[in-house]
Amino acid sequence: MIPLDESPITRDGNALVLAYDHGLEHGPTADFGSVPETLDPERIFEAATHDAVTSLAVQKGVAETYYPSYDDQVNLLAKLNGTSNLWMGEPHSPRNWSVEYAAELGADAVGYTVYSGSNHETEMYEDFREVQEEAHSEYDLPVVMWSYPRGQGLKNDTKESVIAYATRIALELGADMAKVKYPGSVDSMEWAVRSGAQMPVVMSGGSKVSDHEFLSSVEAVMDAGGAGLAVGRNVWQREDPERILDALEAVIFEGATADEALDG
Repeated sequence: MIPLDESPITRDGNALVLAYDHGLEHGPTADFGSVPETLDPERIFEAATHDAVTSLAVQKGVAETYYPSYDDQVNLLAKLNGTSNLWMGEPHSPRNWSVEYAAELGADAVGYTVYSGSNHETEMYEDFREVQEEAHSEYDLPVVMWSYPRGQGLKNDTKESVIAYATRIALELGADMAKVKYPGSVDSMEWAVRSGAQMPVVMSGGSKVSDHEFLSSVEAVMDAGGAGLAVGRNVWQREDPERILDALEAVIFEGATADEALDG
C-alpha cells in the first residue's frame, strides 16, 4: 500500500474526488439530460480547480483531450476501466487504457472498478492485480478501487455486511484507497472503515439529493472515520457547484457539521 498522507490526491489525509466517468457508464441522457451544460467536460475541469477538490476522475478520451490544459491546476485520477449501461450481462468492467499511458498523460493516481460477486469476478481480480502491480512497481502511482459488490446472486448492494466486505476486498487486493457506497448509517460506515484497516475509505456520492441530505451523509462518513468523498452528480448537476464545494470543504477538511457548512 502506498501511504497517501502526502499524496497529491489527498489533503491532510482526506480526499474529495470529483468523478466524471458517467458519460461512459451511464450515457448522456441519464446524468447530463437535466443539466445539458455538463456534457461539456470543460465545465467540470473548471469546477475541479476548486481548492477542495483533491483529484478529478475521468476516462481516457476526456483525459487526453482536456487534461493537458489543466495539468497544473487539477490532479488526474485516471479511471482505467468502465463499461456502458447498454451491456446487459453479468457486471463486468473491462480495461480501456493502460497504466503506462495514464502515467504518460501525467496521472497522479489510477482508478479501477471491481464487481465482486459477478460471474466475471475472477477476470476483474486478475486485471486489477496487473494494474496494481504495474502502478506501484513501475510508476509509484496510488490505486483507487471502485469496490462495488454486484451480481445476480447479490440482492442488496448497500447492506452493512456487503459494504464492509467491499472495503476488505479492496484492502486484500492491494488498493491504496477504496470507494464504496454509503451503507446508511454512521455505525455501518464505521464498520466498513474498520474493515479496511489503515486503507482510506471514501463514500460514493450517488444520485443527486438535497444539499442538506447530501452533506449530512458526508458528515456521517467523516464521523465514522472515513477519508472523504468521491462525488459527481451531487456537485456538477447543481447550478452553483462552487457553493456545494465550499460546503464540502468545510465538512471534509475543517470538521464542520452539515448545518454549519450550509450556514457558512
